[in-house]
Amino acid sequence: MAEETTNATPQEEQNLSEQTQIRIGKLNALSEAGNNPYRITKYDRTHLSCEIVENFDALEASGETVSIAGRMMSRRVMGKASFAHLLDGAGLMQIYVRRDDVGEEAYKAFKDFDIGDILGVTGKAFRTKTGEISVHCETVTLLTKSLHPLPEKFHGLQDTDTRYRQRYLDLIVNPNVRDTFVKRSAILRELRAFLDGRGFLEVDTPILTPFEIGASARPFYTHHNTLDMDMVLRIETELYLKRLIVGGMDRVYEVGRIFRNEGMDTKHNPEYTSIELYQAYTDFRGMMDLVEDMMKTVAQKVCGSLVVPYQGLSIDLGHWEKLTMVEAVKKYSGVDFADWKTDEDAIACAKAHNVDLPDVPTKGAILAEFFDAFVEEKLIQPTFIYDYPVEISPLAKRKPDDPAFTERFEYFVNATELGNAFSELNDPIDQRGRFERQVAERKALDPNSRAQVDYDFINALEYGMPPTGGLGFGVDRLVMLLTDSASIRDVLLFPTMKPID
Repeated sequence: MAEETTNATPQEEQNLSEQTQIRIGKLNALSEAGNNPYRITKYDRTHLSCEIVENFDALEASGETVSIAGRMMSRRVMGKASFAHLLDGAGLMQIYVRRDDVGEEAYKAFKDFDIGDILGVTGKAFRTKTGEISVHCETVTLLTKSLHPLPEKFHGLQDTDTRYRQRYLDLIVNPNVRDTFVKRSAILRELRAFLDGRGFLEVDTPILTPFEIGASARPFYTHHNTLDMDMVLRIETELYLKRLIVGGMDRVYEVGRIFRNEGMDTKHNPEYTSIELYQAYTDFRGMMDLVEDMMKTVAQKVCGSLVVPYQGLSIDLGHWEKLTMVEAVKKYSGVDFADWKTDEDAIACAKAHNVDLPDVPTKGAILAEFFDAFVEEKLIQPTFIYDYPVEISPLAKRKPDDPAFTERFEYFVNATELGNAFSELNDPIDQRGRFERQVAERKALDPNSRAQVDYDFINALEYGMPPTGGLGFGVDRLVMLLTDSASIRDVLLFPTMKPID
């Protein structure tokens, strides 16, 4: 990543500094007069802005005094009276401040407040001549002094780097950003409600794990001082959750933070939120039905429609295509897996089509490379791709009629993988062999790899895990889809950023 720089000119930086010094001077003057706003510990408000709007007729008829508080976002001073807008947690509310109502000293103080200051006001709800519901103020109290000016009104905060680094400022000046994170919360709430309603139990599993498992994702390492041992931040929650299935907890899920020490782009952040769930006595087709039902339910609840806009497209979550990986590769590249009799045939075909060869170039692994090269970018509308090669599916159960493939699917929308599901492998002998081969391959490619086989998980399987369907999906990518957000950083309150220094 290139060195971070400010977009402000030296003159702009000097002007900002001057404005801040002026505000500090005002704060000092308030303190000397015994009116330091930071000494105020609470403010009793009776309504949010939306509640005044929703209950306006009753409030106007009763003449009830309301009390609201929020950040002053604008102000128009017109001699002996002024209008301003306060931003609270629910939106904007106009206030009307008149000298004869609040008193000369209070009005003079109000005119000296700055945009960005946090105020509390009391008064009566009324409607202006232009029809805007407002509060006619009886008292105005400065609750917090803002020492920095907000971005210029008409252009707002546009620089994405500043928006991500100073999310607090982004939330203040860009209402659509706040709406995105309100919707993110609603999406999580509906996901939990969906799973809870189907008998799943939400659980927590360790974030710090004792060693790196053999999976391909690169982990973050840390050190536990008391135990004097290196530990790993988890790259998945799967193995612990399946231990719970062994223990008789037939339906479990976890909403958890995952950490992967890998690349960053519009779809990847080093830490992200996933949901993994496991259901005993079902298979990957049961998970496929669950995904389709879940996606439809959450979209309808949160967006009010099964057709959602995304970056100029209309995504129809009411209709899902289903293709095997072999069918998808043949459809979009013309290459038929059945023509590959040996690994050498697959290697020759990959070279002829300029497809990258995987580290271990088997037929199944090369099929996956063809999928990445020709298929994924074509999957715009909701699509299930199933029957994955065993080489890239170390935790999935083999297909009984074709052991070169597994009962696994991924689902895609707008050329993006949203989730991954299996008929979970519950054969401890097969699982041990796959884990040991996976770790051996990792160490052959990287002699310094610290990957290990999780033999305790194998031990758990040896006690017996029932036939189980499992699913894992990234919450952030789902939020991107349902909020029409182009980058994962737009749906993370505090995305990972390189320090400016």
